[in-house]
Amino acid sequence: MPKLPLLQGFSPIAGNRPGTLILGNMPSAMSLATGEYYGNPRNMFWRLVAELFGFDADDPYPQRAASLRRSGIAVWDVLRHCRRTGSLDSAVEQDSMVANDFATFFAEHPSIKRVYFNGAAAERNFMRLVTLDVPRTYVRLPSTSPAQTMRYADKLAAWRVITD
Repeated sequence: MPKLPLLQGFSPIAGNRPGTLILGNMPSAMSLATGEYYGNPRNMFWRLVAELFGFDADDPYPQRAASLRRSGIAVWDVLRHCRRTGSLDSAVEQDSMVANDFATFFAEHPSIKRVYFNGAAAERNFMRLVTLDVPRTYVRLPSTSPAQTMRYADKLAAWRVITD
């Protein structure tokens, strides 16, 4: 059986002094096709963070990213690359996962004190693949993916912790 193609993640969204990092696992197939974090219109990420930080979820992508940077929020994924069929985290080939360079990222952004995982796979893979000694707060939030069946209001209530 031929090997699946190696999927490459994105560079982080990060301003000068972010205090918070939101970590996904790996961009979905639709996100990779659009070149935008959370590019699936059914994913609730942009709707949630827009409500939390007071911008329009329908703004063009560069404006949404700029709004997050102004709010002190960085966005990245745990995986730099992997092999996967489709978009589900459960479809990622375990032995193909390579984590992003978090040691360098955190050294360049020492202001980050809180890390929020967008779902269980991001938390699980970060904890398995990344070794860091710097104390930070780590919190898993419900995934914004349409595969995570949870009412919007319940996800929003859980995600409000980011603004505390």
